[in-house]
Amino acid sequence: MRLTPIKSIGLTVTAFLATSPALCDKPEDLYFGEAVYYANQGLYFEALERLDAEFAQHHEVDEPNLDSLFPHIADAQFSLGDFELRYRMHHRAGRAISAVLEGAVDEMVRNDAAYRLARIQFQKGQMTDAMHSLERIDGRVPAAIEDDIEFLRANIHLAEGRPAAAIAPLENLQHSKQFAAFAAYNLGIAFLQNGSKQEAIAQLDRAGQVSASDPGELAIRDKSNLVLGTLFLEQGEFAEAATHLDRVRLDGPYSNQALLSSGWANVSAERLERAIVPWGILAEREVTDRATQEAMLSLPFAYGRLERHGRAAMLYGDALAAFDGEIDKLNASIESIREGRFLAALSREEIRKDKDWVIRLRSLPETPETYYMMELLASHDFQTGLQNYLDLADLRRKLHTWRTNFDAFEDMIAIRRGHYEPLLPDVDASFRELDSRIRLRREQHRMLVKRRDDLLTTPRPSLLATRDEQLVLARIEDLEAGLADAESPLADELLRRCQRLRGLLTWTLETEYHERLTAFDTNLRRLDEAMTVAQAQYDQYIRARQAATHSYVGYDRSVQRMRARTNDSIATLDRLIIRQGRLLEIVAIDELVARRSRLENYGDKARFALADSYDRATQAQARRENP
Repeated sequence: MRLTPIKSIGLTVTAFLATSPALCDKPEDLYFGEAVYYANQGLYFEALERLDAEFAQHHEVDEPNLDSLFPHIADAQFSLGDFELRYRMHHRAGRAISAVLEGAVDEMVRNDAAYRLARIQFQKGQMTDAMHSLERIDGRVPAAIEDDIEFLRANIHLAEGRPAAAIAPLENLQHSKQFAAFAAYNLGIAFLQNGSKQEAIAQLDRAGQVSASDPGELAIRDKSNLVLGTLFLEQGEFAEAATHLDRVRLDGPYSNQALLSSGWANVSAERLERAIVPWGILAEREVTDRATQEAMLSLPFAYGRLERHGRAAMLYGDALAAFDGEIDKLNASIESIREGRFLAALSREEIRKDKDWVIRLRSLPETPETYYMMELLASHDFQTGLQNYLDLADLRRKLHTWRTNFDAFEDMIAIRRGHYEPLLPDVDASFRELDSRIRLRREQHRMLVKRRDDLLTTPRPSLLATRDEQLVLARIEDLEAGLADAESPLADELLRRCQRLRGLLTWTLETEYHERLTAFDTNLRRLDEAMTVAQAQYDQYIRARQAATHSYVGYDRSVQRMRARTNDSIATLDRLIIRQGRLLEIVAIDELVARRSRLENYGDKARFALADSYDRATQAQARRENP
């Protein structure tokens, strides 16, 4: 039999859940939106996978301000830190948020980043750093986190053992919609730790009578009454202790401990009949609970004090039978854990998809060990270790899936190679012919453009002569060359005629020069359009040809390298999973061994008490028969 000391109650610190900043209705960056979509479903690994890839691409672009992620860069950095925090990657989460904090950002954004960084450091137990981060908050603060900052500040002071410093921020939160119940309880604990017992009693009394409907707030109200009742019990004010302990709900998480303490308060006040009521209720509850086991011994103890030794003997016998049965189950559970069934049960996918999966474990008949360790499973340290184990198992499954995908990638590459390689030789032969022609046409086009540009600065009408005119000019030049050396009397006359013909042709070229230059420019512009189309088709072919090659060339080495890295990671994960699983099994076995030792001790007490009750019952019967 024992009383629960007040120091074992501890203080309540709410879980700080990271919340991603609100996005615009239509985010410009769809990959960022996809990451948030996965995060909203609790798939933080997938969210991080996509957001990390998007950040990597964003940092590699030449002009980041033109990237679709740029308008959301602050939200994305916050979200990256939040996702990493949700995935328990505290080191990376701190770095991501620190990057925002150190950047040239708006005052409210910087203060929000400082709060988030302080929250991460608080969860990591770095209280000095957390307080330093809170001290960096200056100026305007987002309204949504004003109470969060004060509550975090108070919890840091309590964690550092400075309850006096936590009193002021907790008093400011007494009317907070979000933290009123938690702040009321923590304020009572702060007064108690600060040595202000009367203020603590008054505050815990108020916290134990607040109106609440939220399950968390109801649990805080129950805990306030339990702490206050335990405090009065230790002070020897048993009636007052029973009053506060009776306020604890019978279906709440602290009901078992409250019923046990209520019974002891009534026993200490010499009200044995009243002690039987809470202990009788508790003794009928789940026998795996420690308070229930103590009640199974306390209840017959109360009957013994009431001189009802026969009833006490029966209850001691029931308790002894229950303890023996539980010891057998504990032995089976320890053996089950050593055979690996415990970790197999915890890794069940259908169990973990249920938000109440810890409770569902109690209903698995083939894993009795989970039935005895609800308290251990709900503890923060074990939950952290268990979640690490589950994350390792999930990551191993993903890596096995990726390794299978490598085979599919290689098959795709082989199919593409088999499709393109027979076609490419003929395609390349046709392309070489096309390439020589397009190069010739491109050179001719450049020559015509240069000619037009030259004619604009230095007019040369002869360059705009038609083909027939060029032939006539050539014929005239031949005739003039032949007549120049002729000695015939008609040579001079023929030469003059040739000159008249040249003059007539020159006159035509000179007078029609502007019209011909305009027509030449018009036709050349049409040719520009045709060359643009031809060049586009040429470039399209080049891209298609390169895409055909790039679709299967150069992947072999990358796939082999990724396959090797994946295999190495799987081997590392296998070792880590075995080590982490073994650690969890050792912790679980130690818990069950401690429970077994406690039950064996209870069993010994029950045996002695049973024998004593039989003796007392026999003696009482003898006195009645022989007055």
